[in-house]
Amino acid sequence: MITVAVVDDDRMLLDGLRSWLAGVARLRLLAAVTTVDALLDGPGHGADVVLLDLVLRDASAPEDNVRRLRAAGSRVLVISTVADRARIVAAVAAGADGYLTKDHDLDSLVAAVETVAEGGTAHSPELAFAWAHDACPDRPRLAPRERQVLLDYASGLTLKATARRARISPNTAKYYLDQVKEKYRRAGRAYTKTDLARRVREDGLDG
Repeated sequence: MITVAVVDDDRMLLDGLRSWLAGVARLRLLAAVTTVDALLDGPGHGADVVLLDLVLRDASAPEDNVRRLRAAGSRVLVISTVADRARIVAAVAAGADGYLTKDHDLDSLVAAVETVAEGGTAHSPELAFAWAHDACPDRPRLAPRERQVLLDYASGLTLKATARRARISPNTAKYYLDQVKEKYRRAGRAYTKTDLARRVREDGLDG
């Protein structure tokens, strides 16, 4: 049994997910709330997997939300209708375990939750597209094969088709995508340190 919680401020979506997930025997929904604060203060604290809306109306930063949920012991699957590449990249660099748009069907969502609960990454063409078009000057350097797989998958090819084009197995293609994620994770830790140092200087706390 995988315990799941949802953080999203779209009431209709929350109701829809409650209905959807109630019909999945291997998943148990603990909470469906509108803020990370509400989740951490309630029965959803420590859920195996949290479905987290990328952009919440409380103006909280996606990467901060991800870090707080990971610190509470949950894995995080980001969901959104907003194609904000910079925020998607920042959320995964902060520790999110995947990204899905909200137009996926129930089977795809359940498969992603199961993958994340098992410690894997819920890869999607949308996530690959965000990485492939990351314009941040500090973005990690990718190996040629990593970039090839990333671009092909970002173009909308399935993972199997991406693997065929690269003449590798689907497992190897997924390995390259996992390597890209790990590079962003490592870069995310560096970004955090850099941002903290900048904020200290801006706030006049270093002298």
